[in-house]
Amino acid sequence: MAKRIALITGATSGIGEATARLLASTNFDLILCGRRKDRLQKLAAELASLTRIHTLSFDVRDQQQTTSQIASLPDDWKNIEVLINNAGNAHGLDPIQQGSVEDWDAMLDINVKGLLYVTKAVLPVMVANNRGHIINIGSIAGKEVYANGNVYCASKFAVDALTKGMRIDLNAHGIKVTGIHPGMVETEFSLVRFKGDNERANQVYKGLTPLRGEDIADLILFAVTRPAHVVVADLVVLPTAQASATVVKRL
Repeated sequence: MAKRIALITGATSGIGEATARLLASTNFDLILCGRRKDRLQKLAAELASLTRIHTLSFDVRDQQQTTSQIASLPDDWKNIEVLINNAGNAHGLDPIQQGSVEDWDAMLDINVKGLLYVTKAVLPVMVANNRGHIINIGSIAGKEVYANGNVYCASKFAVDALTKGMRIDLNAHGIKVTGIHPGMVETEFSLVRFKGDNERANQVYKGLTPLRGEDIADLILFAVTRPAHVVVADLVVLPTAQASATVVKRL
């Protein structure tokens, strides 16, 4: 049976990398996308013995670059059936009155506009084929607002709304749309949020066992391998130690 083609954004670390590794061992050929070309090449080399791999290095914030890179795919890579919108980030953890406009722009440009740019570039083939599956990686921050989360939470609330809107708009074309909203996942997320401050980033996960990228990858694989008549529409996943965005049991 021919393998399905899946495109993963933010594939060079965390959830994206874990998903690439898992899907490579199943019935998928992979288009791996990310800004860090060296990491893309290293990951592609590692997975090449398992499946076909194609890499695209671009910044999802750049609409023209995003569109041209996806349009540049060779003919035998254009028939994308699964899109995993994983690229995203958080910058800063400040009260709104002290927030950095630069941080706000980065979060809205990547988490919201970047997701839209990639989706718009991929959708034509799905619409033409009347099938496909879009997975949007949201966050518990898109379900609950927490102190100092303001713009990050707003960006993830937008992802949740866009996921619901896509599901409605694409229903007539048989395209599945899934939102996966993780709680605390130990990736580079906190290191980026705190501008490389390892000590502060490590405090986020101190005293508990957080989710791993592999945990989310398992859920993505489950969602994209359901029968044609089944869609996992909306999924919130937390580590056992976390009860909500703000309630966490620490040892």
